[in-house]
Amino acid sequence: MPDTIYDVTIIGSGPAGYTGAIRAGQYGLKTALIEKDGFLGGTCLHVGCIPTKALLFNAELWDHLKDAKEFGIEGVDARKLNWAAVQERKAKIITKHAKGLEFLMKKNKVDTLKGYGKLTGPAQNGVFTLELTNDGKVSHLKAKNVILATGSEARMLPGLEAGDRVLTNIEILSLKEVPKSLAIVGAGAVGVEFASIYRSFDCEVTIIEMLPRLVPVEDEEVSKELARVFRKRGINFHTNAKVDKVDKRKSGIAVTITVDGKQQKIEAEKILIAVGRKPRTENIGLEKTKVKPDREFIKTDSWMQTAEPGVYAVGDIVLGTPQLAHVGAMEALVAVAKIAGKSGKPINPEHIPSCTYCHPEIGSVGLTETKAREAGYNVKIGKFPFTANSRASIVGQHEGFIKIISDADYGEILGVHIIGPQATELIAEAVAAMELEATVEDLMWTIHAHPTLAEAMLDASNSVYGLAINA
Repeated sequence: MPDTIYDVTIIGSGPAGYTGAIRAGQYGLKTALIEKDGFLGGTCLHVGCIPTKALLFNAELWDHLKDAKEFGIEGVDARKLNWAAVQERKAKIITKHAKGLEFLMKKNKVDTLKGYGKLTGPAQNGVFTLELTNDGKVSHLKAKNVILATGSEARMLPGLEAGDRVLTNIEILSLKEVPKSLAIVGAGAVGVEFASIYRSFDCEVTIIEMLPRLVPVEDEEVSKELARVFRKRGINFHTNAKVDKVDKRKSGIAVTITVDGKQQKIEAEKILIAVGRKPRTENIGLEKTKVKPDREFIKTDSWMQTAEPGVYAVGDIVLGTPQLAHVGAMEALVAVAKIAGKSGKPINPEHIPSCTYCHPEIGSVGLTETKAREAGYNVKIGKFPFTANSRASIVGQHEGFIKIISDADYGEILGVHIIGPQATELIAEAVAAMELEATVEDLMWTIHAHPTLAEAMLDASNSVYGLAINA
């Protein structure tokens, strides 16, 4: 290893890191991937996206069983939840995909190096020296380019530490049993997804959100619809709520909150802290380079280059882009294309899909109605409810709608917001349409198969001009 000079070395093997490594290998670059843990895949695969969505699928099946009689299926009243088996299935999915990543590294001739990697300073004669620490042993490797993909970790409320009652995304994924009650601080994607999961399994859930609405980054009508459905599902929530303190009790925790100037107390068995994620940029050698973190995030140009020539940053550590696995992966492809001198295309922030896998699901891209109006567009809205979609009737999921925000002058699609069945899949059509600069009229003349949930997109585009067929 000391004699090898890598074309590119990547620190961190989450979705951004492993995607970049695979693409670098495909381009024929001599590539090293450094990972401090004993497995590839990062937070997303092991304690994030993948296990959470596995539990959400279990929860969805469990909810279907509750309604089995409606579908003509008798004899499931005596259903019993085997939580250990649920966790075991989740673990099998993780293991399968972790092994898949190991195979892909070998296939693409990527050297995977276990240890903690950090920069030692700027490049000397075009070559960086990186420090690698593994089990207390320090070694060095050389690379012409470095991609930082060190990821993020859950933020914690001041004065609290994660444990058996105070949980982050890590602890809540490995609970030995379903808690009887759960308080959740934060109504972003993580908060509402876990609220959805544990409510399906009959846990008493209370969400505490400091902003005025659930999923506050989404379109206001989406937030309103989610609030309506969550109330129907028996999920309690307080918005405009500030957490004053969290006390541990014999049987759980007590949260003191202030809502509209009045204090109240919520008692629960456990509390999940879901207030965002902190970038891991400490102790990776940035102080020895020209990179100056901004609130611990790293600023890059549109090709993911930092202020230090030859050093790139991708994923959750990047300033100004959403902390989403698919964003990190695409940023890595952009960076590697630049390094390899291949054709590439910087990310358009307006074309990044956001998906939340609670039930009902949420998928969105582009501007919300409020943001579009603030930007000065002459806004024209189309909206179509899933209650009028035949496939939604077939699958028994009528909640929600598709909302299209367009520019009335040119028919440009400014944003699409979906809440309802398969919203996280349906949003892909909207992203593709916006990326290809399709207009609302283009969507109106695109044939959608019948009966499908995707037809709701056709009706939503027609409804922009008051021409929806099914409403």
